[in-house]
Amino acid sequence: MSSLVKEDLARRLFGPRRQRLHEFIEVEGAGAGRCYLCAAVTKSEEVEICMVKHSRVDREEKYEIVEKWFLRDLEMIDGKEADTDNPYFDMHFHKVYNLEAYSCASKYTFARTLNKLNEMYLKKDLKIVNFDDTYLNDDSIWSSNNRDCLVLMRICFYASNLLCLSLCPLS
Repeated sequence: MSSLVKEDLARRLFGPRRQRLHEFIEVEGAGAGRCYLCAAVTKSEEVEICMVKHSRVDREEKYEIVEKWFLRDLEMIDGKEADTDNPYFDMHFHKVYNLEAYSCASKYTFARTLNKLNEMYLKKDLKIVNFDDTYLNDDSIWSSNNRDCLVLMRICFYASNLLCLSLCPLS
């Protein structure tokens, strides 16, 4: 489903603007419809982050950019709590924007994407705080194109280890 939405966003919204959509995540938005947080690269190789509102009008999909920022203006991404599974994070521009991703895994996916785009295009000191570094780095053993599943797999691995340890009798 998400790949279809990504293709639709790329074709209807970003393609006509001559931008390449790298990543999007669903975030909680006010009002009816869905909201997506998107990271795209412009023709002049500027990284743009935008909030897109998705609605349906007479069986027609409609996408509207309601907020737009540039990665160069992003001062910090705050994951709130690195040791808990929560979808909340803040993006610090000239103002702090409190966001809630659809899931913790999608929050990490977006932070990884911004980090990678920063390394590719800006190479600035981007502060990413309150995230587990293991899940942010591409050089991790768990890195892959399907990172959401791998994050969940790693969480399940740790949970099963904890379960096994809790069932072991103490001598």
